[in-house]
Amino acid sequence: MNLLTPSFFKRFVFFLLADFILFFLSLRFAYELRFDFNIPTEHMVKFYTVFFVLTLLKLGSCYLFGIYRLTWRFFGLDDAKRLFYALIVSSFAFFILYWLDSTIFLPMPRSVIGIDFILSLTLVGILRLSKRILSSQSKQSSHKLTLIIGISPHTASLIKTLLDNPLTYYPVGIIAIQPKNFNMIRSTIGNIKISGIDDLPTLIQSKNISAAIIDGTLPQEILRDTYQQLNTLGIHTIKRSSLLEDRMIQDFSIEDLLARHPKDLDTPIIESFIRNKTVLITGAGGSIGSEIALQCHAFGATKLLLVDHSEYNLYQIGEKLPHATLRLLNILDKEPLNTLFLSSKPDIVIHAAAYKHVPLCEDNINAALTNNILGSRNVIDTAIEHNVTKIVIISTDKAVRPTNVMGASKRVVELYAQNVNPKNSEIVAVRFGNVLGSSGSVIPKFKAQIDSGGPITLTHPDITRYFMLISEACQLVLQAAAIARGGELFILDMGESVKIADLAETMIRLYASQPIEIVYTGLRPGEKLYEELLINDSEQKTAFDSILIAGSTHYPIEQLKEDIEELIKSNAPIEALREIVPEFNHTS
Repeated sequence: MNLLTPSFFKRFVFFLLADFILFFLSLRFAYELRFDFNIPTEHMVKFYTVFFVLTLLKLGSCYLFGIYRLTWRFFGLDDAKRLFYALIVSSFAFFILYWLDSTIFLPMPRSVIGIDFILSLTLVGILRLSKRILSSQSKQSSHKLTLIIGISPHTASLIKTLLDNPLTYYPVGIIAIQPKNFNMIRSTIGNIKISGIDDLPTLIQSKNISAAIIDGTLPQEILRDTYQQLNTLGIHTIKRSSLLEDRMIQDFSIEDLLARHPKDLDTPIIESFIRNKTVLITGAGGSIGSEIALQCHAFGATKLLLVDHSEYNLYQIGEKLPHATLRLLNILDKEPLNTLFLSSKPDIVIHAAAYKHVPLCEDNINAALTNNILGSRNVIDTAIEHNVTKIVIISTDKAVRPTNVMGASKRVVELYAQNVNPKNSEIVAVRFGNVLGSSGSVIPKFKAQIDSGGPITLTHPDITRYFMLISEACQLVLQAAAIARGGELFILDMGESVKIADLAETMIRLYASQPIEIVYTGLRPGEKLYEELLINDSEQKTAFDSILIAGSTHYPIEQLKEDIEELIKSNAPIEALREIVPEFNHTS
């Protein structure tokens, strides 16, 4: 049994003996070819002298070039080059010996050495490639036949990885999906033919394709559309390739498919805005606040003041930013807030603290209104009093024609930010939709439901939402704040809205190991079928396509303050909210 166990010594001895035999055959056949298979007797007198000298040179050269250290089944193009160089060197060495003392070898036609070189290279090369060829055929029959979608500089490396390693996937076709690569159609990479995207259905059927690997560098919309097209064609084992991660072949995540990567992120502008500044962030332990804190640290803030009323949330972000100043503080308590501003003198205030969960706000209307409106007013007023240069208010798409208390409360805050006297400050609000991975997102909820075996609960089959990566949303918030001049209501372009039912089905395909049912429970109080980002068509463009400006709404500030006081005291808060936000259409 031990004799069959692979080892370096056994492999070395095997190839040494095999090459010895092959070198004999190649030289003998070279003589046969030279003399048309009728070798004169006198030319065979020194045959074995030529053979032993030439073979010793070949074996020694192959050893020096590392041919005997190669792993059989991984023999590739670079190894073939080394074999070529080794045999060239040995042939030249033989000619040098021949030139120094030809009597040792005569009679011997010198052309035999050239013929022998070609035959030796062919025979030894075939031996070295044989296991790879057999392994390749075995893979093709036992592994998943795979299409590679998209062409990039690392496509050849991907193919080599798939062929060289005992992975699950065997590449049998390449699809050129971008116009810049269409000129490569009908050519090959790694001996695998390139086809056009129109050939995809035919290829899948004719070659019995069961898997696909999509180039991870493709633009987001192409990545998403291709994934959906493959699913429609019956391919459900879909991976993505990447050279930037630990493994070249990665599983798709829902974030990969939903993320919208803005092409106009201007990190130098953000860095110039944040670097060497003291930044105070409210709600710093929440999903948005904590990511903004991390971004501010990355962009060189001198000091970070992180404010939250949740001890645990503040502790978590503090663990990630050990040099930040942490303050357990309720923004409804204006005196401690004032003391903090007085002692820290922030240059920038980013207000992310809010109650955001729609059903909870519906069940706790007074708490939601008090925290979201009065708390925001406290932060804005205190920042103005202390001459904070820039005040950034985080808003939401739910503030557009709101149907719930949370959205209406945030709309009131937008109105306050637009109409309060900023004095020496610049106040800007930034509105965007759902972020991937936030604590209130449907994605972690769906993941948990899938992990527990289902069902996935969904309120309505037609409900849609906008999504963006939390890191990119926060960077765009900072970018919008950097270009703000005061009084703007910025809107982040969230791309196209996503049907949540489609999202649930995609997550089942990605994460479920068993069939998962989708159950519809009906819209919750205050929940919209469709989210909107603009109140009307009066938005204004900025220098960046991903950032727009909504039209401002004038509301006399003294009147607004009185209306807010009435709202907080009112026994009919929904009606009082409608007085401030006429477009508020409460659903329950």
